[in-house]
Amino acid sequence: MAFELSEDQRLVQKTARDFASQNLAPHAAKWDEEEIFPVPTMRKAAELGFAGIYVRDEFGGSGLSRLDAAVIFEELAAGCTPTAAFISIHNMASWMIDRFGNDEQRRRWLPRLMTMELVASYCLTEPGAGSDAASLKTRAVRDGDHYVINGGKAFISGAGTSDLYVCMIRTGEDGPKGISCIVVEKGTRGLSFGRNERKMGWRSQPTATVNFEDCRVPVANRIGAEGEGFRIAMMGLDGGRINIGACSLGAARAALEQAQRYVVDRRQFGRQIGEFQATQFRLADMATELEASRLMIWNAAAALDRRDPRATMLCAMAKRFATDHASAIANDALQLHGGYGYLKDFPLERHVRDLRVHQILEGTNEIMRVIIARELTRQ
Repeated sequence: MAFELSEDQRLVQKTARDFASQNLAPHAAKWDEEEIFPVPTMRKAAELGFAGIYVRDEFGGSGLSRLDAAVIFEELAAGCTPTAAFISIHNMASWMIDRFGNDEQRRRWLPRLMTMELVASYCLTEPGAGSDAASLKTRAVRDGDHYVINGGKAFISGAGTSDLYVCMIRTGEDGPKGISCIVVEKGTRGLSFGRNERKMGWRSQPTATVNFEDCRVPVANRIGAEGEGFRIAMMGLDGGRINIGACSLGAARAALEQAQRYVVDRRQFGRQIGEFQATQFRLADMATELEASRLMIWNAAAALDRRDPRATMLCAMAKRFATDHASAIANDALQLHGGYGYLKDFPLERHVRDLRVHQILEGTNEIMRVIIARELTRQ
């Protein structure tokens, strides 16, 4: 049982860390403040292979593992969490096309997805179907060699900017077996977008509704067979939970490192505040929780790579644990800064805002407990 990265993985880690420190971290505060979606910078990341980390190399993917992806997303998120998180969404959507698409679909879309010439979003959630994803109402009715789609998706990252929308849409009966996966291309008649949501965090990526009104999409854009969409979605979310957990590690690590620097520089009562045992104990707990979270993420990623039958449960455990503890670590780092932590002059308030949504998306942490409990009580 290996608890260290291979030489190749350390090289990948360093590449991602260097990119984040040079291209993400210096701009993250400005992107947040001005709500800038840094597509050109993400295309630079794609030049390093980060747009298709676990997409096969036939059409330009990197062909790496889920564990490699977790290492990369931690490093990117330490520079800018919402940018790293969007790259992870693009990766998930691209992987769905690679894993379940036919050869024509893969040839058509993947080469440009791998460079991020095409940007992809993932559309599952609806206004009335969040945690209960199988109850989604957006419907596609077959009309010859097209589907006519009506309905809408909510909280879609990249909405209005992305070029491809990998959508879970009802083509049949109620429940999970009636859901199919359909790619809708930007510019399709009947496709429109709501206003950009005013969010607490993740301000550097647009989030909006995606609306379908008699939207005609070729049947050739369906990924997999009719009725396979929910299975595709759930398999995608196993990896998505690892990715968002890894992004949480990066933000928490950045917050901890900022706190470590601050407690040396800040003096009260004639001493560095890092000399007080209360401060030392808090830092010790933060570092311990970060290390435990990383081990859980890596373990779940490795389970997904080897197709362990417990992988879905382990991904849920890791996502719940890592996102909860990362959020607490960032909050503790802010507390150690006192009033200064509340100011935008320091990055802590941004880390706290960005991390909060990680406990909600890719399945709420309450739903993670449902998944875990279901596995534990399965007869």
